[in-house]
Amino acid sequence: MSDFVSGFWSAYVALITLVSIVGCGVFLWFQGKARATAAATGTVETMGHVWDETLEEYNNPLPRWWSWLFYITVFFALGYLAVYPGLGAYQGAFGWSSKGQYDGEMKQAEAQYAPIFAKFAQQEVKAVAADPEARKMGERLFLTYCAQCHGSDARGAKGFPNLADKDWQWGGEPEQIKTSILEGRQGVMPPHAHLGAETVKDLAHFVRSLSPDKLAHDSARAARGKEAFATVGCAGCHGPDAKGMAAVGSPNLTDSTWLYGSSEATIIETIGKGRSNKMPAHKEFLGEAKVHLLAAYVYGLSQGGTEKK
Repeated sequence: MSDFVSGFWSAYVALITLVSIVGCGVFLWFQGKARATAAATGTVETMGHVWDETLEEYNNPLPRWWSWLFYITVFFALGYLAVYPGLGAYQGAFGWSSKGQYDGEMKQAEAQYAPIFAKFAQQEVKAVAADPEARKMGERLFLTYCAQCHGSDARGAKGFPNLADKDWQWGGEPEQIKTSILEGRQGVMPPHAHLGAETVKDLAHFVRSLSPDKLAHDSARAARGKEAFATVGCAGCHGPDAKGMAAVGSPNLTDSTWLYGSSEATIIETIGKGRSNKMPAHKEFLGEAKVHLLAAYVYGLSQGGTEKK
C-alpha cells in the first residue's frame, strides 16, 4: 500500500494532469494552423468521404469563438491548479483543503452555539424537555442524526424501536435514555434452534398467549411452551413473569409492543434464529452537550404520547 502514497505517484498524477491540459492547448494551436493553411492556399482539405455523389466531408478548423473559449478553459485550469490542490501532493498557493474548511466551519459553529448547549447541559433532562427552545433544537438534532432509523416521527419501524410510546427495552428514565445515546446498546437474542422445531413452536405459542391483544394460539402448545420457558433459559433473561429486564435489554413479552412482529412465523424465527440489534454510540460523534438535548427531546416524546406500536 505504501507504493501508492510515495512521491512517485504524486509526480505521476501531476505530470498526467499537466500534459493533458497543455495537450488540449497544443491541439487548438494546430487547429489554428490548419485554418491559416486553408486561407493561404484557398483550398479546404477533405476527409475523403462522399455521399450522394457530391456531398463531401471537409476538414474545416474549429470556429474562432469556440477555439477562444477552449483557450480560456485551458488557462483557467492552469491558474486553478496553481492556487488550489489538484497536482498530486501539491497543496496550492492558498493551502486550501476541504478538511481545513470543514474544521474552520466547525470552530465557527462551536463558538456560536457552544454557550447555548452549555446552558442546557447544566439543567436536568426533565427541565430541558419542558423548554420550547430546547425541544426545537433537540428535534433538529433528532431529524439529522436519528430519523434514518427511528423515522421522522420517532415511531420506528421493524427492528427499530418506537421512541414515542412508553415502552422501553433499556429503561425510559432520563439517565437511561442518555446512556443509550451516549454509549449505544447491543441487544442480542441468542438462537435456540438446538431446542428443536417443536419446542420452538411451543415457545412461540406461549409468547403469543401472554399478549393482551389475545393473539390466536394453541393452548396445548402454550402449556408446553410455558414449561419450556422456565427450564431452557428464557426466564433467565426475560424473568420468570416474562416482563423483561431493562438492565440487560430483554423485552417485556407480556405487552402489546413487538419490535419484529407478532405473527407466529416471526416469533418462531426470532426464537430459532435469534436477533441482533445495535444502537450505535454517539458520545464521540456528538458530544455530551448535544446528547443531553437529544435525550431530553426523546424523553419528552415518550411523556407526550402513550400510543403503542
